[in-house]
Amino acid sequence: MVERARAAAQSQNREIGVLVDLQGPKLRIERFTEGQVDLREGDPFTLDTTLAPNAGTVERVGLAYKEMVQDVRVGDTLVLDDGRIILGVEKVEGEAIQTRVVVGGMLSNNKGINRQGGGLSAPALTAKDRADIVTAAELHADYLAVSFPRSAEDIEEARALLQASGGHGSIIAKIERAEALSAIDEIIDASDAIMIARGDLGVEIGDAELPAVQKRIIRLARDMDKLVITATQMMESMIYNPIPTRAEVFDVANAVLDGTDAVMLSAETASGKYPDKAVAAMDRICLGAERQRTAKAADYRLDQKFSRIDETIAMATMYTANHLGVRVIIALTESGSTPLWMSRIGSDIPIYALTPHVETQRKLALYRGVCPIQFNISSMDHPRVNSEAVQELLRRGVIRDGDLVLLTKGDLVGVQGGTNTLKIMRVSILRSHEA
Repeated sequence: MVERARAAAQSQNREIGVLVDLQGPKLRIERFTEGQVDLREGDPFTLDTTLAPNAGTVERVGLAYKEMVQDVRVGDTLVLDDGRIILGVEKVEGEAIQTRVVVGGMLSNNKGINRQGGGLSAPALTAKDRADIVTAAELHADYLAVSFPRSAEDIEEARALLQASGGHGSIIAKIERAEALSAIDEIIDASDAIMIARGDLGVEIGDAELPAVQKRIIRLARDMDKLVITATQMMESMIYNPIPTRAEVFDVANAVLDGTDAVMLSAETASGKYPDKAVAAMDRICLGAERQRTAKAADYRLDQKFSRIDETIAMATMYTANHLGVRVIIALTESGSTPLWMSRIGSDIPIYALTPHVETQRKLALYRGVCPIQFNISSMDHPRVNSEAVQELLRRGVIRDGDLVLLTKGDLVGVQGGTNTLKIMRVSILRSHEA
């Protein structure tokens, strides 16, 4: 699948990032003999860790997460299938949890189960995850997502395992546990990106709390110069319908307006009837929302001092761009750090990241407002670099004669963190070689 995806991207002269999503602990029920059951409100229902995996009935079902019997108490509320089924715990005896159905409905195989309020003891990284990290390294994954982290230590452990396996991907923390919110600053700081996994998170903290938490995490991630993905149930109705609801349109658009780097589809494309239409609809909504963005954070971090020259150049570039009215920003980059910092500041000015490294191009695909372009300056005379960069964008039709552009670069080719120059240029087609 990875090879096919990358080949498809290259056929369109593009590079895409590959995200390997670790499964994490299997907080799921097992399977039913008939594939599903109809649970009715008030009926008893038992979660039995000793039951065979395929032997579930309307009275009981097995648990993939065997330790749940140690984690729950009488009076707890268990929520299944992203909140569609709710069970009240009445008794914990031996290897079984006896519950009463509070909210019923159809329950099918392998649905997720959570304890409302959090508190499950399952570790973030399982034995399967550790093996899958090795596979992710072999696939040269650009991003590795850690499911159900509770602390920065979970993220650091995953990073160490990936690097020990020869991987160089960035680490994404999936925020889906209530406990993660109490350590959110440390988790964001330890990660390269954050995914707001609203399904499990909403179950644990309650749907009324979720919107404010989502907005807070997006703001925190951007303030800490990290990427942020908003995910789960964004266009859930499109699993079965060819168009989204108006509520879903607003949900996707609001995430964009709040500053998310990416919005993610799940079941809509994994098992839905209209995967292509779901992608097209999300694309339309994102583009429409971006056209409405007018707020520009010109005062972003003006009260702070910078310790890095490349970061200072990035901040100066965006301040200039938001006040001068330039057409595009051109960032010659090795690692992608400079365009990352640029993309944290509100602006409707596209950032073209020119890099010789395929790995950097793939990571940049996730950065909001950044378009990665293959551009190798190793064989160019230094005085011609500016001209060639302008010519590349002229060939692509994104700039034209008379446009103002900003260009950032470093004096030394091939040195990470070496960006030390900001240049303001006016495009002249007849004299572009002198740019």
